Amino acid sequence: MLFQTCMTFILLLNAREDILKNVGNQIFDVQWCVNVMLHNSPLSHEFESGLSDTEEARAKESAGYLARRDLFASGLESERIEHKSRRTVMRESAERISLSKRNEEYHKRLNEDSLMHTPEFVIKPRSHTVWEKQCVRLHCTISGWPEPRVVWYKNNVSIDPMAKPGKYKVVSSYSVHSLEINKCDFDDTAQYRVSAMNSKGETSAFASVVVKRFKGEVDESLPSPRLPPCLEYGVKFETNIVEKFGVSFGREGETLSFGCSVIIYPSLQRFQPEIEWYRDDKLLVPSKWVQMHWSGDRATLTLSHLNKEDEGLYTLRVITKSGFETHSAYVFVRDADAEVAGAPGAPLDVHSLDANKDYVIVSWKQPAVDGGSPILGYFVDRCEVGVTHWVQCNDTPVKFARFPVTGLVEGRSYVFRVRAVNKVGMSHPSRVSEPVAAMDPADRTRKGTSAPWTGQIIVTEEEPVEGVVPGRPRDLSVIEATKNYVVLSWKPPGDKGHEGVMYYVEKCVSGTDSWQRVNTEIPVRSPRFALFDLAEGKSYRFRVRCCNSAGVGEPSEPTEATTVGDKLDIPSAPGRVVPTRNTDTSVVVSWEASRDAKELVGYYIESSISGSNAWEPCNNKPVKGTRFICHGLTTGESYVFRVRAVNAAGISEFSQESEAIKVKAAIGGGILHASPTPPYGITVLECVRDSMVLAWKQPTFIGGADITGYFVDYREVIGGVPGKWHEANIKAVSERAYRVSELKENMLYQFQVRAANMAGVGIPSLPSETFKCEEWTIAVPGPPHDLQVQEVRKDSLVLLWKPPVYQGRDAVNGYYIDIKEADADFEMWRGVNEKATHKTFMTVLGALGNEESIVVDVDDDGVISLNFECSNLTADSKFVWSKNYMEMTEPERMTLETKGNKSKAIFKTPSEEDLGIYSCFVTHTDGASASYTLSEETLKELLKVSHDHKFPIIPLKTELAVELLEKGRVRFWLQAEKISANGKVEYVFNDNMIHQGEKYKMNFDKNTGVIEMFMESLGKEDEGTFTFQLQDGKATNQSSLVLIGDVFKQLQKESEFQKKEWIRKQGPHFVEYLGYEVTPECCVRLKCKVANMKKDSVALWYKDGREIKVNEKLDFSEGVLTLEIAQISKKDAGIYEVVLKDDRGKDTSTLNLTDQGFKDLMNQVFSVIANSSTPLKIQSTEEGIRLYTFVSYYNDELHVTWHHKDAAIAFTERIKSGVVGEQLWLQISEPTEKDKGKYAIEFFDGKGGLRRTVELAGQGEETHTQLLQSAAIRVREETAESPGQNQQTEGQLHSSVNLNSLMTETRRKYVTETDFGFFWKTTSEEIMRDFISTTPERTSTFGHL
Repeated sequence: MLFQTCMTFILLLNAREDILKNVGNQIFDVQWCVNVMLHNSPLSHEFESGLSDTEEARAKESAGYLARRDLFASGLESERIEHKSRRTVMRESAERISLSKRNEEYHKRLNEDSLMHTPEFVIKPRSHTVWEKQCVRLHCTISGWPEPRVVWYKNNVSIDPMAKPGKYKVVSSYSVHSLEINKCDFDDTAQYRVSAMNSKGETSAFASVVVKRFKGEVDESLPSPRLPPCLEYGVKFETNIVEKFGVSFGREGETLSFGCSVIIYPSLQRFQPEIEWYRDDKLLVPSKWVQMHWSGDRATLTLSHLNKEDEGLYTLRVITKSGFETHSAYVFVRDADAEVAGAPGAPLDVHSLDANKDYVIVSWKQPAVDGGSPILGYFVDRCEVGVTHWVQCNDTPVKFARFPVTGLVEGRSYVFRVRAVNKVGMSHPSRVSEPVAAMDPADRTRKGTSAPWTGQIIVTEEEPVEGVVPGRPRDLSVIEATKNYVVLSWKPPGDKGHEGVMYYVEKCVSGTDSWQRVNTEIPVRSPRFALFDLAEGKSYRFRVRCCNSAGVGEPSEPTEATTVGDKLDIPSAPGRVVPTRNTDTSVVVSWEASRDAKELVGYYIESSISGSNAWEPCNNKPVKGTRFICHGLTTGESYVFRVRAVNAAGISEFSQESEAIKVKAAIGGGILHASPTPPYGITVLECVRDSMVLAWKQPTFIGGADITGYFVDYREVIGGVPGKWHEANIKAVSERAYRVSELKENMLYQFQVRAANMAGVGIPSLPSETFKCEEWTIAVPGPPHDLQVQEVRKDSLVLLWKPPVYQGRDAVNGYYIDIKEADADFEMWRGVNEKATHKTFMTVLGALGNEESIVVDVDDDGVISLNFECSNLTADSKFVWSKNYMEMTEPERMTLETKGNKSKAIFKTPSEEDLGIYSCFVTHTDGASASYTLSEETLKELLKVSHDHKFPIIPLKTELAVELLEKGRVRFWLQAEKISANGKVEYVFNDNMIHQGEKYKMNFDKNTGVIEMFMESLGKEDEGTFTFQLQDGKATNQSSLVLIGDVFKQLQKESEFQKKEWIRKQGPHFVEYLGYEVTPECCVRLKCKVANMKKDSVALWYKDGREIKVNEKLDFSEGVLTLEIAQISKKDAGIYEVVLKDDRGKDTSTLNLTDQGFKDLMNQVFSVIANSSTPLKIQSTEEGIRLYTFVSYYNDELHVTWHHKDAAIAFTERIKSGVVGEQLWLQISEPTEKDKGKYAIEFFDGKGGLRRTVELAGQGEETHTQLLQSAAIRVREETAESPGQNQQTEGQLHSSVNLNSLMTETRRKYVTETDFGFFWKTTSEEIMRDFISTTPERTSTFGHL
């Protein structure tokens, strides 16, 4: 070995001499070369020991200098300028290149070990916190020689960019390495590691990525599958899961393990699959409760200590670079045996709903088992992390499944558990919650944790800037309110500056403005706060202020009044429960969701063997859907099921029990051959150069279950000899048409089809005819296919078909239908329609069949449904519903139900969208089908009937009315047209129920339908709305009467008046109160009508408080009292009063005849006087002409006016007026032509008055005798009425006669002797005789004269 070393040394010296000859100025250190070679020899350690540390360092420095100088040697050489021949220059250049290569080779060999070093991070990657959907890049700078290989890891799993194309991007350039994560999601929150490795060693650096999620966007779904598959290195992995785990049952406290064997082909050791376990679609991570194991070919999951939280659907997902495979099965966990028989099961899913520095709100779910007695409440226990001592938090059990735990030490972590209690005893404690720290969420976010903070509180930190007082918090609201606490939430102010803010919370009782600060000592940092110690039932308002080092800001807008109390109601019972067969030991249970359920946690399902009434829970963890598979049932037994709903307020009542169902497999049904028979009638619908479209008919027998698809095989036919069958499709096709591709042009093929259902794949059909694969070029379309006959009737049927696959040169624009009898010859085909139809269905007349139809029904709940009944149903028959002859598999607007031989399609919310033709076809029958056309008019009628059924109304004859009875009693009443003996009535006043008692008396006559309520009187408190609510079975109605404002006051006044009237009428009383009338003789008569008088009853008259002595004796036989006033005058004005009294009481009636009352009376007297006036007449006198009229009575207050030619007469010495006795006259002396015309006297009675008129014509200069003899003055007496006005309306009389006739018609009933003397002097004898003889009274009075 020493000899070899020396020889190497000599060779190096020779090489050194050659280098010195060509390079010149290069100095090669022989000692360094020897040192390097000794290191590479087995004796290197001995030689190395002979060198001092100083010499070794000097050698390394020399080597470094030479290496640096060599980098520029070629450059210096090229700059040397020499004048040489071309040949010399070329030779030297070639030698130089050769020497340079040899020098580089030696340099590498000699310096390799000195330059190599382990990778080092010049710049390490740093951690990032980003929002969802953002991109993040981790980068670092790494040095090392040889160049290190860099690998990125996520949670210690290497990242392969090709496994998720577009998700990750790894870049390495000039020692700078980066990992870019595109569109971060919540699953990207992890610890990332970058590893650099070369031959000298390995080093790593770490960085964390935290992806924040906005509030309310938590997505609990499975991670999206890795599709499309990525083929790494040209390898495609096929994964098969075998030895699968099935449905498992366990009990609390036990250990349960299950798993699957996994076969991956090809099996490459360095490409191991990624194994993931899920429970209810949530990814599981290893913990003290869950352990996972992967042995290379088997994945196992172990649940070390079962609790009800572990119940659920478990899914194994095996992920490779080519895709993933999954398997799922349900695990049921039953309650452990209770310590005391009859105690409830343990609560479950205990967790922290909200946490702050001085409280934690604990939430849990109620157990399914109550032990046979209702659960009275729950006890919450807490335990500080690190100790084992549990402290009970509440002294009395709480029923609400949330509880605020207070009295915590800030900064410490706690775990919680819950126990249920009933009258028998206490349950086992629940599984403990995850630890939670009692600190402000903002502090928790700043501190950070080993796992990323996944809360909903967002805190933004920025550089502090002093001097900015924060603004008002925004969007303050009460997000939760119970009788124990209220939780507030708000948003930070917009103008908070760059300094972090804290908050003060204030409260005040509603209706006051006295604000009280809640957190007086230390403000909170998070925009969320819980308040305790509020008085239950009281209403509060809340507001928040921001503060920082600059001061306290203005308060936010206060919240609306919030009443302290549990706002969440227990959900209503679920609806109808429908069980369906599944397997020999399981049943699928479906139900209608609870209506208007808030914050629903899920449902509990219970089962019972029919008739046993022993109920067992099917699940011990609430399920959120409305469908659940109940396992572990006994084959052959009949079970009934019921369901309850759960939320934080409690558990609902049970639903109605389902119908009994026998547990057995859903398919097969005892049939030995459950797979379908072969299809038939294979035809070609379209053909191109390399493919054919086939169609076939459905098998005559579908087996024990519905057909799920078809498989098509094909084979070549060469020279009439068929070849081997090949599969045309691997995945079953659901349609009865399929395109077979990758065929050879102009080759002959045969086809066969097999049908499949859940029981398996049936036998293939007979081979089809031989078809040639050549492209169709005909212009006409191909044949329609899949003809079906439905709704066969005596005179019609419906034919359905599908459009042709081959369209021809143009699109199909119509169809023609042909028909012939089954046994007829081909020539007997005849057309059905003369014009082409564009639809794919048609009604054909002239057929024979059954009379089956769809019946429309509206049930008592107003649900509209289409019902079809089939009498010849078979065991394999199925009802198929269609709209416009398109099958409805999962209709959104309808619910399909089948029971026995009846099927119904139930409309959910009928509207115009549901118009169309509905048909129902029954498989495995002789064509049982029917249809129904839902038109717009029909829909309107059905909706009206539905509304009447859904909201039936009790018809009313009369609405609620009110009337007054005697004594002032108030009667409210209405009458229903018809009501049964089960009818009920509720009486409501101002939304409050009122009942029979002292104040209210009710009466309900169900025979007549009259409903009454009586009240003795109305008080101020009775103002409002009265309502009668009627119920008769489902039918309801109500009628209301509003008595407020003036309406109520008037009714109350009338009631009080009627009550007083009744009391008044118990003694002598007035039936008609005191009034007056004027007799024709102008005598005023005061009168009143009385009743209930006795012998000792007295009636007293008063005027102005003084009693009037009445001469007449009172006579009550007719019940009328009168007092006559003759020749009334102003002295008779006053207040008249009549008082009735006896031992039973007294009554008073008053008549006011003063001022206006007296004027009204006198106007009535004047009216009687005016109406008694005689027609106006003319008399000639010695002085001239006199116009006069007589009245029955003259009163000094009577006001009359004389008119000439409709103008008031101005009296002078020549024209005068006056009154003599009862005669009113107008004297015209020495009449002239100007005095001709119409004269009138007008009586004023305060209204329209009365006018008497006469017309004067003739010669004014003639004497009185001449006037009488020649009748020079003719008087035309006529009814005096103004033009255009009625005589009675105007009160005018007009006469037109001569003077003699005027005088003879003068009438006078009562004339005194004094007055007669005047008349005798001024009136002719003939006239006076006539006047006296007119009436007997005047004859007896004046006859002697």
